[in-house]
Amino acid sequence: MFAQAAQDLGYRVHVFEPQCPCPAGAVADRETCAPFDDLAALEGFARTVDVVTYEFENIPAGPLRVVEGLVPLMPSSEVLHICQNRAREKAWLRENGFPHARYAQALEGDIEAAAAEVGIPCVVKTADFGYDGKGQMRIATPQDLAQASAIFRGRRCVVEQWVDFEREISVICARTAHGETRVFPASENIHTNHILDISLVPARIPAAVEEAARDLAVRVANKLGAVGLVAVEMFLSSWGEVLVNEIAPRPHNSGHWSIDGCETSQFEQHVRAICGLPLGPTGIRRPTVMVNILGDAWRQVGSRLVEPNWDAVLSVPRARLHLYGKPEPRPGRKMGHFTVQGESVADALELALAIKSRL
Repeated sequence: MFAQAAQDLGYRVHVFEPQCPCPAGAVADRETCAPFDDLAALEGFARTVDVVTYEFENIPAGPLRVVEGLVPLMPSSEVLHICQNRAREKAWLRENGFPHARYAQALEGDIEAAAAEVGIPCVVKTADFGYDGKGQMRIATPQDLAQASAIFRGRRCVVEQWVDFEREISVICARTAHGETRVFPASENIHTNHILDISLVPARIPAAVEEAARDLAVRVANKLGAVGLVAVEMFLSSWGEVLVNEIAPRPHNSGHWSIDGCETSQFEQHVRAICGLPLGPTGIRRPTVMVNILGDAWRQVGSRLVEPNWDAVLSVPRARLHLYGKPEPRPGRKMGHFTVQGESVADALELALAIKSRL
């Protein structure tokens, strides 16, 4: 989706990816297939382009410093270094005074000591390689604590205080090298089994909360000094406070609604930011609901894999289908999404849920 947005603006795109063919490579102008730690391949790749960006956090920051020595990397490897590790990210939030849930580190998997520090209920998360709920577990009972201690023994973890929240929201902020910022409307996010299920824009939150969340995202992006997009996931607590949960220095799943529902999509905005173009407007065209399509929507019938009922989306004028071209549907794997627009977010949500039930 980023490659397509870049091409719409006249750019050519070169993708570097260990597992080929990949969906981005299928639409890019050029694709290099090599491990992220293949320094010779990275150097060769870097010498063919004018600017490099990345699309998820689980990339070794070290090799990217090699790229950074040859060509601008946006956001920088230091931003990735902070955001790709929960312990470093939490420490950065604390050092810079951003509101977040109380936490403790369990450096060698000593979950019991960390849980005693923050209190139960709490959540234990591995410091590295977290995504879509992987590497985390909620602790609510002594039995949970004993189980978590066994599962995470010897692993670097963060144990966070459980936040009783009213809403999960996210705000995406675009920032240029000159410090210009533009903020997307807050997205209200509904998760199922720790994976983003539905996003609603505008979020069903008071205007004062929206303003506070947008201000918080701008301050995070500015403090990081990031160039490109910064997605800030937040909790709206039951006592009315907005807390930072996680930071993603890239286009974000909760911003996919913007392709159809916003004046400028998050992908075009990312291109604009890293290429030094003026940032685009971020007004909502119409209230929009985005629904993720996971690999669970495919059914195994005997030896045959049956695709979802695409007619459920494509027969509805207000719905738009986006499939990512991933070759193998697996449970929990994001294979695509659809959006629905309406006169109100309630109207769009009602239709989106009806489509999802038929999909």
